[in-house]
Order: sequence, then structure tokens, then C-alpha cells
Amino acid sequence: MRRLRGPAAVLASALLLTGCAQSVDPIERLGRKAAEGVRPHPGAPGPDHRHWGLARPLARPPVHPARPFPRPQVRPARPPAGHPAATAPPPVIDHVPTRDPVVFLTYDDGAERDPRFVDMVRALRLPVTLFLTDSAAASGHRRFARLRALGAGIGNHTLGHRAPAGLSYEEQRAEICGQQDRLRARLGVRPRLFRPPYGSYDPTTLRAAADCGISAVVLWRTALAPAGLTRRLAPGDIVLVDPGESGDVRLCERTARVLGAAQERGLTVARLEDYL
Repeated sequence: MRRLRGPAAVLASALLLTGCAQSVDPIERLGRKAAEGVRPHPGAPGPDHRHWGLARPLARPPVHPARPFPRPQVRPARPPAGHPAATAPPPVIDHVPTRDPVVFLTYDDGAERDPRFVDMVRALRLPVTLFLTDSAAASGHRRFARLRALGAGIGNHTLGHRAPAGLSYEEQRAEICGQQDRLRARLGVRPRLFRPPYGSYDPTTLRAAADCGISAVVLWRTALAPAGLTRRLAPGDIVLVDPGESGDVRLCERTARVLGAAQERGLTVARLEDYL
């Protein structure tokens, strides 16, 4: 075969390089775009599980959850009063007693700004619950609206992140009901679930929560610390993916660690609100 010379050789080389570029795997191209900060077209498939650090796809949770509790009736907020709530106080839970192979991912405050987290939730169809504090989350309500549109649950974490235990009824009610009102105004949701800051609560907290329309006070059974999870995951565990316990590791990386640990145990992630 005659060897091409001059301009013909340059043209042939360019065509060869173009062909090689077109042969790159489309998933790899999407991963490069995400790494460069370029968002894929809304109609295009997002990066797959490998892009987010998972060895295999995340299993889907059960279609019909084995809910251990009847869905509570949401109680409207009562007028300010110092009287005990007329209804029973909400239960305090740190796990869901279920045989379904699922755990529940929860996030507190709303202060962290990992721009990739919305894309991760969308790409993996990841069920998450966000307990928001107004003093930390107010400036990011558009991002939380996008997460809610993707199916994320929104929970109450008070207005100012004060430890509730020991505060008066009026103070606790103002913190909880005030955040109920803010979340309704900002995101169009009045949460059923409440997580007290620092896991701090007392009987007065439960009275105030009930009067603000809360149906369950949600703690956690395991959390992500710098050395890893604080205990081995088991079905029904509520997991706190806490920035305060994980150093400078970004939110997506911390979430991927929990997902990998769940997969090693034969578990997947379900939406907490589907079980409570």
C-alpha cells in the first residue's frame, strides 16, 4: 500500500483521531463531563453507579414496604398554650423494625453545599431524608426544592439548632412550630418527622412536637465517623450521614461509603417516610 505524504497524511491522521474519539464509551464521556463541571442534557442518562464509587448498581427497595407502624394521622398545630397535648406524644425511634433488607439515609442541618449531591440522588434514584434547620438551610431552599422534586423527604430540625432538652415548652414549641411554618412557606411541605438537634429531647419536647403536628421523633442507630460506620448495618437501621463526624470528606463520597457498606451486607436504601 502506498504511504500518504504531505497534506493527505495530515488529513488521514485527523480522521483517525476523530474516529477514536467517537469510539469512547458514552458512560465514560458522561463521567468526564461531570468531572469537568458540565451537566449532561436533561434528557440524557446520568452517570451510572461506577461514577459514584459503587461496584454494582443499587438494588431497588421493595415495591410494597412491610410497614411496621400504621401511618400516623398528621395533627395540625395547636394555638400556643402551656397545657399538655390532647393526643399521645409521638414515638421516638432510631430504627424501623422490619425484615425488609433496607436501611434509611438521613442528613441534618442543610448547611453543606456539595453541588454534585443533587446529581447523585437523581442518577441513583436515591431515597434520602433531609432534616433541615432554618438558620443553616434557608439560603439553599432552591436546592432542597430540587431534591424534594426527586423524592427526597423533608424533616424538621428546628429553627436555630438549639438543644431542646431543658428549654421551656414555649421555647421548644417556637423552635419546632416555627420551622414547620418556614418549611411550608419555602418548600410547600409541613413535615411529619422531627429530629431534635444533637438527639436532645425531654418530655416537653414530645409535647411540643405533638402540638406542632409531628408524628415521629427520629434519632439514628448508626452514624458515619472518620473511621467508618459506628456499627455494622442491619435491616431497618436509620443512618446519620453527618458532616460533623466525617471531617472534610465531601457529601457524595460519604454517601458512597454508606452505600458500599450496605451492599456488602446485602442491603439497599429505602425512603424512611414509606415506613413511618
